[in-house]
This record gives sequence, C-alpha cells and structure tokens, in this order.
Amino acid sequence: MTLTPALIRSTHAAIAPDTVRTPLVRAARLSMQLGFDLYLKLENLQHTNAFKARGALAKLLTLDANQRAAGVIACSAGNHAQGVAYHATRLGIPSVIVMPEGTPFNKVKRTGDFGAEVVLHGTGFDESVAFTLDLAERRGLTFIHPFDDPVVAAGQGSVALEMLEQNPDLDVIVVPVGGGGLIAGMATAAKDMKPDIEIVGAQAEYFDAVKAAFDGTSPHTTGTTLAEGIAVRAPSPTNIEIIRNTVDRIDEASEAEIEDAIFDLLSHEKLVAEGAAGAGLAVLKNNAERYAGKQVGLVVCGGNIDSRMLSTLILRGLVRDGRITRLIFKLDDRPGQLAQIAAIIGEAGANVVEVIHQRMMQSVALKQAELEVVIEARDAGHVEQITDTLREAGFALRIGSEAV
Repeated sequence: MTLTPALIRSTHAAIAPDTVRTPLVRAARLSMQLGFDLYLKLENLQHTNAFKARGALAKLLTLDANQRAAGVIACSAGNHAQGVAYHATRLGIPSVIVMPEGTPFNKVKRTGDFGAEVVLHGTGFDESVAFTLDLAERRGLTFIHPFDDPVVAAGQGSVALEMLEQNPDLDVIVVPVGGGGLIAGMATAAKDMKPDIEIVGAQAEYFDAVKAAFDGTSPHTTGTTLAEGIAVRAPSPTNIEIIRNTVDRIDEASEAEIEDAIFDLLSHEKLVAEGAAGAGLAVLKNNAERYAGKQVGLVVCGGNIDSRMLSTLILRGLVRDGRITRLIFKLDDRPGQLAQIAAIIGEAGANVVEVIHQRMMQSVALKQAELEVVIEARDAGHVEQITDTLREAGFALRIGSEAV
C-alpha cells in the first residue's frame, strides 16, 4: 500500500467518528510578538492528548477478526503507545506496549490506565523495536509501527486536511518531525489540496536524522532531549523519500530554544505542550522574519509532558524572565536587617518567596551573616529598580552569580 491523497481522505473518513476534530486557533499574543499570524492546531486536545491516536486508530480499523482476537503490540516513547492502548481497549482488542526505560512516568501510567500491558525495555525506540518484533512473533501479535506504515501516516495526514478546511488561507504549515510519519502524511495531503503551500519540518538538534537525510549531511543522534517524542535515530526510508518530494525545508532547534518555546506556549497562550511541539514554535521564532505577513499553521502535536519536568520548566522560565530572582546579601550580624530589606522589597511591589539566613559557613566573616532572598517581581526591569533601591539603602548584594 502506498501513501496517497486518496488514502488519506478515505482514512480520515474512517477515523473521524472516533477522533477529535481539534480546533485551529489564532495565537493572538504570539502573533503580535512574532510579526505574523500564527494558528495553532491543538492536537494536545486529542483523546490521548496527541495526534498519534489518529494513526493508531487508522491501523486498528484495518485488522481482520483473527488479528483483533490475537491482539496488537507497539513500541513507543509514549504518544503512539497511548493512542494504540486507548483505541485498542475501546475496540476490545488486547494490546501490549513496549516502552523504553526512562520514559516519563506520566506516559507509562497513562498507557497502563488505558488498558494496555506495559513492558519496559531498552533505552530508546531503536533499542526497543527489535525486542518488540521478537515478542510479537512469539505471542502472535500484530505489530503497529508508530511511523513506518502508510496507513498510520495516512491517519496522521488527516491533521493537514482539517487545518486547510479550517483555514484555507494558510501559507505555511510547520510540523514537528521524528520518524517522519506525521510530516509525510500532512505534506502529501496539504500539497494535494494547495500545491503552493510551504511545509516546514522541525527537529531537535540532538536528533536530526530526517534533516540530515534531507540536507545530505551527517546526523546528530546523541544526547538527551526535551523533545523525546521526536527523538528517533532511524526514521523511515519511505517517509524520507516522501519528505524529499513534498517538504520545503527542515529546521532544527536547540534544547534551550525548545524549553523557551514550551514556556511561551504556556505563559502566552495558556497551552500545555510537550517538547516536540516546542521544537515547532522554536524554529518559527528563529526564522520569524521569513514569515512576516504570512498565515502560519503550527501543529501542537501533543501535551504529554511530565508534570515534574513542567513545574521545573515553569520556574526556570520565570527566572529567565526576571520574575523570580535570588538576591544574596552580605550583612553585619545585627538585628533589624532582614526587616528593613523585606520592607524595601514590599514597598517596591515585589513578593518575598523564600529566605535563607546563615552565619555558620566559613565563607562568612564572624560578625557577618549571609542572607539569600528569593523574590517574585514583574520583570527584569522591576528587579533592577529593587536592587538599586537596596544598594542606595546601603546593602551590598549580588544577583545569582554576580559580584557584589
């Protein structure tokens, strides 16, 4: 079977009754900042909070009665796993999901909650897939590949059909890229509907195998990435060939840029997005001038980010924005110092979040004390006003690692 526009349309019709037609919304604040109209396709609102449910259901619907009775197996870092588990259980099909060790706990738990038998094996998709294929053969299960299957890619391609139905005036669509199934399906569908539309892929710089194949360069496939959902070392050769013929460009983003983008989606648009979606916004921010005056669609491909990681990311984002800052004082060890500092901070309209006062460390002179005060302010400019006022009052302080 070959991935074609006709297959994508028929697949969309088959899965539409049991998938969410997710909204395409204009990101008002980000559009103002970036200088072009940005539209977000909210696949994080899909049943399993990711687009992968589309392709998983598409494949499950093609199974015969014997295959359904025997069950299915999949190998995934999380989103494909949840999509297969959710729809398999809903259809009465037993499912086994092999997940790499170190997969975020929330993805493991949710996959099990959807009714799948979860097996943890390997350190990544590429190490886990051989084990998965062997287990499938031993137990007589049908293997559902997350991206190297035309039916699965056709299911993912339905995202583009909906986006261009929801806004036919889109000039560009940006798609996060891992194994290539989503962008291959979407590019095939979008170019058929609107041949002059620009399709841009987004990858994490540590896992850029598709970009390397597209550009004819050597891939980077080491390190860890916040965008673990697209951390694929060996993308599908079939998808790469489709990408070469239908995709205009593939850009990459650093880990810091992906982190910033996730924080932007949360703080500006109140959307929880995982790292793969962050890579998409990051490449747009890096090339904003290229899209000036255009209407750009971005697939927010999933929202399954680990809650602990998200909380840390939020705090780091607040620190970068200057909204949370650590002030370190060297004080004479006498009464009233802390009260005076707190009063100045309060009068300036900031909030004291945490206070650490110590005089026992050898780095502090015997008649002095060191005071750390974590404050919440409006922005970096507000922090500068507060520190200026404190210094004018005679306090020696530094911000983070700055010198006194």
